[in-house]
Amino acid sequence: MYRYSLRQRVAIAFAVCVAILSVVWGLAFFSAIRLSEDRVMTRQLQRAAESYPSLTTNLRGYDDVDSLPESLRQWAQSNPSEGLHEFPAEQLHVAVVPTDNQEQKAFVVFDVAGIEAASSEDWWWLLVITGVVGTLGTLGFGLGVIVMRRAVAPVVQLAEVVADIDPQKLSVEDHKRIASGRFGDDEVGVLARTLEKTLERISAFVERERYFTDSASHELRTPITVITGALELLEKSDLKTSDAKALDRVRRATRDMKATIEMFLCLARETDDGLYDEQFSVVSQVNQAMDQQQYLLRGKLVDVHVDNLANPRVCGHPQAFSIAVNNLVRNAFEHTLDGQGPIKILIKEHELFITNQLGSDAYGRHSQTEASSTNGYGLGLGIVERLCERNGWTFTLHADEVRVAARLSW
Repeated sequence: MYRYSLRQRVAIAFAVCVAILSVVWGLAFFSAIRLSEDRVMTRQLQRAAESYPSLTTNLRGYDDVDSLPESLRQWAQSNPSEGLHEFPAEQLHVAVVPTDNQEQKAFVVFDVAGIEAASSEDWWWLLVITGVVGTLGTLGFGLGVIVMRRAVAPVVQLAEVVADIDPQKLSVEDHKRIASGRFGDDEVGVLARTLEKTLERISAFVERERYFTDSASHELRTPITVITGALELLEKSDLKTSDAKALDRVRRATRDMKATIEMFLCLARETDDGLYDEQFSVVSQVNQAMDQQQYLLRGKLVDVHVDNLANPRVCGHPQAFSIAVNNLVRNAFEHTLDGQGPIKILIKEHELFITNQLGSDAYGRHSQTEASSTNGYGLGLGIVERLCERNGWTFTLHADEVRVAARLSW
């Protein structure tokens, strides 16, 4: 995340560029003035040295050390080398030139105090130019800020419109709030039109989902209600023992189908309507799942070991947990062959483990993302994963050639 907004970042970048350019221009201008001054003085000293002993009024020549100004005598007695020498404190420039007498040197002294005093006018001009440049820079910065604001305004406006749209409460009219036609044909306009079309499609999808959920809720519940009513009438009549057992299986299947439909509808809804805040016991859910899937072990010599190390209570949708546990128990019961086992169910404070042995023909089915279910009303492990994700639980499955271990944590 950026610390500053787009407008602030553009303004800061523009200000930094102006400041850097101003500093570079000032240093270059100052260096140019100083260099020009040094060149002028050096050129005059060279000309004086070439025309010695005939000198200009700004220069003075000295044939011996004793005639030099007092501030230069000690330096001259140190036998300086031929060439140009500068003394900033004394505001003097000295040229050491050879004479006919090899043991003696001549000195040409250039007093720059007068020149620097005369060049003060140049410094005034420099200040004037600097002031003009500073004023122009300030005006340029202000103009840049105005241009920047006008350039960034469409982006800011689009961001404000998008920020006001609540993703959790989309309606079919939300895409019209963007009004992409007002942004022109530039990059911002392209972005606005793309957002508008995308939001329109999402809103239409959400509306279709709501319509389907409302319609399916009625169409799916009506047959279940009819079957439940018919079962109640049959229970009041005299039935044979075999018929009563069959009726009981139909009742259980109808109840489970009703619960499954409710869960599907709940998953289809965008909001949970507070259905995911209920607390329930894990042990009771596991026991209920074992009772409902016990018929899968009929005719099989398979032991089921249940180890309750804790009695946890989970917060979420109890029917979602029941469907998930039913799927895991059913897969374990169904794919464990006669004589294999045992099936182990381990309940901890925050985890549920279900482990079963595999036959050679069942490994391929469990290695897939979704386990097959040829009996009952199984939803498959893909739906189990979604149920867990919706409730904030974690589901993992590990399968090898020997066994399958399912883990459900909360």
